[in-house]
Formats: sequence, structure tokens, C-alpha cells
Amino acid sequence: MGKKKKVDSKVLSQQKARRRQWITFVRMCRYGVNNFSRNAWLTIAATAVMTITLLVILASVIAQSVLNSTLEDFRDKVSMSIYLKNQTKQEDVNKVVAEVNKLDSVIETSVKTPAQAREEFIQANKNSSNTLDAIKEASNQFFWTISIKVVDINDTSQLVGLVENSKTVKEHLDPGHAPSFAGDRRASIESIARTATFLQRIGIIASSVFVVISTLIIFNTIRMAIFNRREEIQMMKLIGADRSFIRGPFIVEAVVYGVFAALIATGLGYTLLYLAAPALRKFGVAVEPTLQLGTYYIGFVLLAMIIVGALIGVVSSVLATRRYLKPNS
Repeated sequence: MGKKKKVDSKVLSQQKARRRQWITFVRMCRYGVNNFSRNAWLTIAATAVMTITLLVILASVIAQSVLNSTLEDFRDKVSMSIYLKNQTKQEDVNKVVAEVNKLDSVIETSVKTPAQAREEFIQANKNSSNTLDAIKEASNQFFWTISIKVVDINDTSQLVGLVENSKTVKEHLDPGHAPSFAGDRRASIESIARTATFLQRIGIIASSVFVVISTLIIFNTIRMAIFNRREEIQMMKLIGADRSFIRGPFIVEAVVYGVFAALIATGLGYTLLYLAAPALRKFGVAVEPTLQLGTYYIGFVLLAMIIVGALIGVVSSVLATRRYLKPNS
């Protein structure tokens, strides 16, 4: 019987402790929300800075996505081709294609016959009667074209090695048309690849710098808000409040900043993206994949923004209150 009473007493004690913790949590949330609405100018300033921070982060992610899509689209348009003699038979073309497909750097290949090349040339020059007459009178000297898509346009070494060393390929190469990845054309492709890589790195560096600067700004803003309430912190310490209870309302307040800022920043970010999309398309920027992906996952984007905003607020609040929660402060 005595043992049962001990167990019941322990359970009751645990329930009371949980209830006190819950009441303390509710009070911290209430104080934090009250602090958020109490000082309108400080709330507006902190929310505005947090909004700018999150907008910069979102803009950096969007810009990086658009840049990657544009570069990917650009790489797909870069010509990687091998040209074979007009007289080459279909089975020999298939052998060359098989040799190309064996390379690890090759993603896919496609073949254009001389007849298809001739038809495409006619269609491209259908408004020029002199050119069409010349084509009709001339014999079909168009060549086979093997178009190649590679993993990385920076690395064409395997293709160059194949063209230089494979007897099957060398036997059927058109002597009048060097592969598009050789000679001057190769230098042009490598230059384009270097430029694309450079732009990617610049985008990553710029995004990182903006995020760091914005985070420092929001940290200082929250620190200023806490400095303005340092007397409240001292008063709470004097009456025996523990550190978590003192810090709690400031963390809640910062989280509220983050939630409101995330809603505003996401709305602004998507609005600016949709407004800028037509102009970007005119300049050949591949904005469509980012638009489609962003629209489909808008709920996840908003949730991620809220989490990031809340995390920045929590970290900034913890760091900013640490000075005022030291025993001798």
C-alpha cells in the first residue's frame, strides 16, 4: 500500500512539473507576442531587416537556379559533332556510333543522314532561289553528322582521343570537316565552358556574401532591441527568474519576426520573379524550369523560409541575450 502511494505521489509530481513547464512555455510565448506588438517602430524595423535578409537568401537561391538552368541549356546547344564522309554506309556509321557510345563522357548520340542534312539546308534557304537552283543542279555532297552530348563540355579529351586513335573513326571521317571539338572550334568550346564555370562560382560567392551580411544586420537589429529592454532583464534576474525564462520571450519574439518576414519575403520574391520572367526570356535566360519548380513546390519554399527565418531569429536572440544573462552583468 505504501509503495503504491509512493508511485502515485511520483506520478502526480511529474504531472505537476509538466504542467508548470507548460504554463511557463505559454507565458513566454505570450510575453514574446506582447513584446512583438508593444513597440511598433522596433517591430517594423526588425521585421523589415529580417524580410530583406530572407529576400536576399531567396533571391540568391532563385538566381543560382536560373543560372544553372541557363548554363545547362547553353551547354546542350554547344555543338559536339563528328562528320563522316557522304559515301559512308549505314553499317559503318553504326560502328562509329557504337565506338562513341562506349566513352564514359558521352551521354547520348544522334545521327543525321546526308539526305536529312540536304533537306534541312533547303528548308533554311527556301527563300533564296539561286541557292535552291544550285542545290538541285549539284550532286549530294552533304555528309553524315553524329551529334554528341557529353557530361562536361570542359572535358573533351576522350572524344579527341577516339578521333585520333580509333581506326574505325579515322577511316570514315570527312577530311573537309574537322570535328566540332577539335582545332579552333575546340578552343571556342573550352572558352565558353570556362566562362560558364566562372559565372557559377561568382553566383555562389555572391550569394554567400549577401547571406552573411544580411545575417549580421539582423543580429545587430535584434541585439539593439534587447539592449533597449536591458532593464527588464535586470529586473527579472533580481526576482529570481531563470535564464531560460528570461531568454524565452526574446526568442519567441524573434521567431515571430521570422514568420512574418518569411511570408512577406516569399510573396515579394515570387512576385519579382514572375514580373522579371518576360524580360529574362527575351535575353535567352532559361527561367522556365525555375518558375515551374518554384510554383509546384511553393508550399515547401514557404516552409523552408519560415524555418530559416525562425532559425536566424533564435540564433541571434541566444547570442544577443548571452551578454545580459551573465551572473555579473
